[in-house]
This record gives sequence, structure tokens and C-alpha cells, in this order.
Amino acid sequence: MNTLSEFKNFTASLPAQQQLMPVLFIGHGSPMNGIEDTAFSRRWTQMAKEIPTPSAVLVVSAHWFTQGTKITAMDFPETIHDFGAFPPALFAVQYPAPGNPMLARETATLIHSAKVELDHDWGLDHGTWTVVRHMYPDAKIPVLQLSIDYTKGPQYHYDLSKELLALRKKGVLIIGSGNMVHNLRMVAWDKINQSGYGYDWALSINEKFKSLITENDHRPLINYSQMGREAMLAIPTPEHYLPLMYTLGLRSGQEKVSFFNDQAVGGSLTMTSVKIG
Repeated sequence: MNTLSEFKNFTASLPAQQQLMPVLFIGHGSPMNGIEDTAFSRRWTQMAKEIPTPSAVLVVSAHWFTQGTKITAMDFPETIHDFGAFPPALFAVQYPAPGNPMLARETATLIHSAKVELDHDWGLDHGTWTVVRHMYPDAKIPVLQLSIDYTKGPQYHYDLSKELLALRKKGVLIIGSGNMVHNLRMVAWDKINQSGYGYDWALSINEKFKSLITENDHRPLINYSQMGREAMLAIPTPEHYLPLMYTLGLRSGQEKVSFFNDQAVGGSLTMTSVKIG
């Protein structure tokens, strides 16, 4: 299928949903959540049972930062172990979900604000597979990744996400995978196993983020650099925050917003996750 009309025919073949597929932002945290039975991973499993079964999953992961925008377009994306100093059991994990080259091409045609490159070299990094393998352990649902263009700011990514709304209408589950508060340099490693431990500034800014999301007031979240010292401590670098822009940009009208896994880890991280719809 190499013509635009054929791509459109493929999208048309996906049955339209009476309601939009929910969209998620998931705080993925440590790669170990991918193999451990934690409160976080159990909630991911439960979430998959609460929402409709998707026709495909499209993930915007904090761990695929590129110049320009790319989408995985291979038949079978490899499982990428993009981390170090973890147990061999984590490196042994394979998540053999198929890709969907036709859906990748169709997604690329939906995006007019950027030229989207069809990628055959990446795969599923740990921002994707550590979460999705708990949600869909049989690995039968196609999984794709959309990269984050590191040369662009939050407004660009927020606006680009709106061009993906048609996928929600066709049952594609879109997930932004990162962390709202993510400052690894300030992690209190001696308290990493203390449930819910967060520095005052981390808890405070996390609550501000949640309040703005609930109120559908996205402007301050897009311009987070103007939110003061707490925000800059929470987001010293943007890669884990920008996936949130894709989730928020896909909210349609006054769709219901709810939070899950709303917990701090190690002082300077939060696992707070968002469901829209």
C-alpha cells in the first residue's frame, strides 16, 4: 500500500467508535516496573481492563528524542533495552508485539505541521514496552512509537498532537509516556523504597500540574518555564515532560479527566498519570 488513497482506505476500514478512545499519560518511572509486580504495574494492567480494547497502540516515549519527527514503520519492532546497570532479567525481556506499517503511513499523512519520517531502525524502547507489556501481555495488538523532535518547544508538540485526533476515533490508544516530575540528580536514593516520599517542592508542583489539567488550563503547562523555581526543579530537561503535551493536546471538549498512580518516588519523581475520556 503505497498511495495516499490506499492509506485512507486502511483508516476507513477501522470501525468508527461511538466514543473516542481514551488517551493516557503514564508515568513510567524505573525500568524495573516492566518486570516487577508493583502498585504501578498492577494499575497499568487494570487500566487495560477498564478501557476498550484498542485497534493499535501509539506511544510517544520520553526515550525517543530525534531531530525531526519519526514513526516506527516496521512489521515487527525490536525490544530496545535502552538502560544500564539493571539485572539481567530486565535485559532478557522481549515484547514481540507487531508493528503496523500501514497505520504508520496513515499517521504520517495526518500530520501536516511536520514531515514525518517512516523509521525502520528504532523499535520499542523502555518508555513503551515496560508499560504496554503489563497492559497487553499477549503482545498481539500492534504497537508503534512516535518520536519527539528535540528542536521544538512544548507549544509545537501540543499543537502537533491535535492532528492525531482522527486516530482516537478509530480506536487507537495514544499514550504519552514520561514523568511529570523527573529530576534524577536530586533523587533521595536512601528513600527510594519509602512509599510516597516526595520533596515539598515536588509535591507542590505536582499538585499545581494536576489542578491545571483538571481545569483544562493548558497554557501555563505549555509555558512551564514561566511557572517558577518548582517547575524548573521538576523539569530540568524536557524529555519526560513533553509526552504530557501530546496527551493534553488530544483532549476533546470537556472530556472527563482522572488521575492514577498519583504518587511520589524518591523525593524528586512522580508517577502521576492521566486518563482523558
